[in-house]
Amino acid sequence: MHPFPNIYKKHFSVFKKLNSPSKIQDFINKIPVNFEPEGETCHSPLMVLKNKKAHCMEGAVLAAACFWYHGKPPLLLDLKTIKDDDHVVALFKENGRWGAVSKTNHAVLRYRDPVFKTIRELALSYFSEYFLDSGIKTLRSYSAPFSLLQYDDDWLVSEKDIWRIPEELDSSRHFKIFSAGTRLRPADSVEIEAGKITEWKRKP
Repeated sequence: MHPFPNIYKKHFSVFKKLNSPSKIQDFINKIPVNFEPEGETCHSPLMVLKNKKAHCMEGAVLAAACFWYHGKPPLLLDLKTIKDDDHVVALFKENGRWGAVSKTNHAVLRYRDPVFKTIRELALSYFSEYFLDSGIKTLRSYSAPFSLLQYDDDWLVSEKDIWRIPEELDSSRHFKIFSAGTRLRPADSVEIEAGKITEWKRKP
């Protein structure tokens, strides 16, 4: 793995203090949610810092860049759904176990401590949390760890939307969570209500 490019380190001096997954998550949480009022975006880490807003994909890429800054591989995990938005998190590994940093506006689908032996275990931890207001559970598959090192380093600082990353992540290898015919129980009403709790409010 080649190291984080020195030519870009000046743009990301804020990363110096973010030397643990917990600190990265705290930093990501403080960034307001990008509600995309002017249309869909996929900002680079530098543009997220400049614009001071991020949605789940942008937050995951920013967290992955921070991990890379500190010598860890920049990895993403895609959680693919039906009838709902996918969710993307940044992966990290400590003491042989997987965890995840997550940018979300809801009380669920958040940070995961590094206690999961496999990526499948980690992905399954999000299963019961991912449902519609009707209670229908929507998570169906998860990707293999997706490395951002396959791209030129420009994804860190591009002023243009980095659409190639989510597009290729979406089409990358995914694994089914359960077999056809599995009967799922809808989420309880109290779970549905709890899922409506948000951290940031959309401006009128």
